[in-house]
Amino acid sequence: MFFDTTLYGSMELAILLKLLLASLAGGIIGLEREKHGRPAGLRTHLLVAAGSCLMMIVSEAFFIKYGDLSATGVVRLDPSRAAAQIITGIGFLGAGVIIKEGAIVRGLTTAASLWMVAGIGMAFGMGLAGAGAIATFLALFSLLILKKLEPLLKKDRYLHLSVSATAQPDIYPALEALFSKYRLRISNIEANLDIPANRIRYNFVITQHKVRIGQELSKVIAEIEGVETIQFK
Repeated sequence: MFFDTTLYGSMELAILLKLLLASLAGGIIGLEREKHGRPAGLRTHLLVAAGSCLMMIVSEAFFIKYGDLSATGVVRLDPSRAAAQIITGIGFLGAGVIIKEGAIVRGLTTAASLWMVAGIGMAFGMGLAGAGAIATFLALFSLLILKKLEPLLKKDRYLHLSVSATAQPDIYPALEALFSKYRLRISNIEANLDIPANRIRYNFVITQHKVRIGQELSKVIAEIEGVETIQFK
């Protein structure tokens, strides 16, 4: 199940093989992220996997070097601490690739893939070649195959709609009736009223539509009396 500590009698060759396998696995996953223009791509994933592998090798080396010391002595070893710190530290990188734009959050998949390659690197660092290979396959399956299945899944879409109009007469009842006609649900609403200018701006977050409806909805809203500008995304 585990690598031998040495390869052909050489510890250096075993370490080299672990680092190469971890780098290869991280690089393959990172290449998929790079192709999709993500901020954490080939180099980042490769470095995370190789770095995690190296930390596990160093942790193992500490145990090999000092493992025969007495448990009652000054020096006490716990190799699992290195793994725990890797898991904690990778959170900083994951947070760095997550971007929030209004109600939309981007980068969660890339953050998860960074966390995954850290685990893959740890697996190869401990000599778990089988586990590392299976985890690499599962990560690629998730990123490549499952992504192609997403269009087949029925899921709610969120439309951010902004409508500016004259404050009087109020266009809100007409908008509410229109949303009801299209069976849309208002998830969030904000209103900005400019009394001196007799202007009002409504910002909606609308859901329960299965296809992109922004352009079609804008054409209908434009026919409402008093509407001046419409923006959607």
